[in-house]
Amino acid sequence: MSRFSLLLITILIATAGCINVAGITPPDDFNREIKVFGVTIWATQSVTDTRMLHAGNVLAQYLDNDGDGEPDKTGVTSELSARNATILMFGTQSEADAFDLQTLPSQITAVQYLLDGETNSNFNPDGINSHFDGSLEKVLNLITTHGYANAWPEIFGDYHGSELSVAMDSARGGYFPDVPGEYPSNAWYTNKDHSRNYEGQISRYLYWALTSKLGAQDYTDRFEEIKDEWRLNTANLVSAEDPQVSEILSNPDYSIPVILPDGNYQGFDIEITDLECGT
Repeated sequence: MSRFSLLLITILIATAGCINVAGITPPDDFNREIKVFGVTIWATQSVTDTRMLHAGNVLAQYLDNDGDGEPDKTGVTSELSARNATILMFGTQSEADAFDLQTLPSQITAVQYLLDGETNSNFNPDGINSHFDGSLEKVLNLITTHGYANAWPEIFGDYHGSELSVAMDSARGGYFPDVPGEYPSNAWYTNKDHSRNYEGQISRYLYWALTSKLGAQDYTDRFEEIKDEWRLNTANLVSAEDPQVSEILSNPDYSIPVILPDGNYQGFDIEITDLECGT
């Protein structure tokens, strides 16, 4: 074999490391990748392997809650895969703010940001925590907004009239297209973020309801941190006070997770792939 042929093979092998298994080239900002059931996690150099792996395990546990190595609902993973759903992990908020979404490949139509610092791989739902594990929210948001909402739009759709929106309107004390100046006194979901539109309020509501049902929101001092936005921070409170969302979350047809992800997925090993060319 000629020296030229050997050189060409070497270049092809090195270049192949820059493209993920779906054939989509990531922007230069990202140097590592995790793939789980057709969903991608890309991380910048400033993200630690520990927190990236934690996010990958949380993703796998949400999609395969019984840990048998197969997704619990292929309809959900099919919708995510069809959109090349991708989690972008950044080291800091400033790094995320500086990233240009326009540099993402056009095939990616479902995106969620996750910061290294908000990912708490030592999170203990039964103890004391420095901060909540943000991966439990951000990963779930990608799955529900682009997976469940597209698999069952009449149930989980982020529009006024879906079953989930009806439940949310009850939780907010009425239908509010925009964040009201004051919520009714009987409301238990009172998000005051004016930058979050009605559709965004729905996904936030589902996050609160499900993670509370799974036991993530009642650790030491957590209620004091969240009571201005969410008051049903335990499984018992959600069941007793919000029967509409409880009925949705307990319907076996949707295979909603029943076990809170802890970053220890048992279905198969979650692995990081290096995306840096020539390494």
